[in-house]
Amino acid sequence: MNIGILGTGSVGCVLAGGFADIGDKVKLGTRDPGSDKARDTQKKVGTNASVTTFADAAAFGEIVVIATQWAGTENALNLAGHERFNGKVVIDATNPLDTSHGMPPVLTHGHTDSGGEQVQRWLHGAKVVKAFNIVGNAHMINPKFPGGPPDMFICGNDAGAKKVVTDILKKFGWPVIDIGGIEGARLLEPLCILWVVYGMKTNSWNHAFKLLRK
Repeated sequence: MNIGILGTGSVGCVLAGGFADIGDKVKLGTRDPGSDKARDTQKKVGTNASVTTFADAAAFGEIVVIATQWAGTENALNLAGHERFNGKVVIDATNPLDTSHGMPPVLTHGHTDSGGEQVQRWLHGAKVVKAFNIVGNAHMINPKFPGGPPDMFICGNDAGAKKVVTDILKKFGWPVIDIGGIEGARLLEPLCILWVVYGMKTNSWNHAFKLLRK
């Protein structure tokens, strides 16, 4: 399968490696594929993926992952061209974080809205599924913890799209919990803040969430 990833930061590179390892073809989109940062990214991902423009990555992907920093997300989608997402499954791995006042960050959206809902409004022709936003990039692929694998919570409006994302997550070693429509991102995005706060308190970033059932 062809995977387009918008963003060449740590999250984008880790997910690119995960998709490549299961046999997918990957293109990572960036603002300037000729920049030093883009060349460094290409060295990191090697022959497993190629670095290109946002527009080329979005056009290439049968599935597109948004892995940008929130402040640049709208511009990245505009540069990619909203029409290139129409009808596609779009995995929203972003969190609407504001770090302008220091750490821990705060959310730019909350209570009655969310970043996931905003992405769905921007890409109204796409099938947006929120995923990967509740854990650090070091554990996004095949997470291993003494207590067993943690759970990945997802949400989105399209049942078929969530099935596609669930299958991907299972290949990456994740049990999946579907919490409903994209408005569920109002609950999942604050989990990112909880993840960060615990990491700052303990000076450790090796933690994740699991729902215990009886």
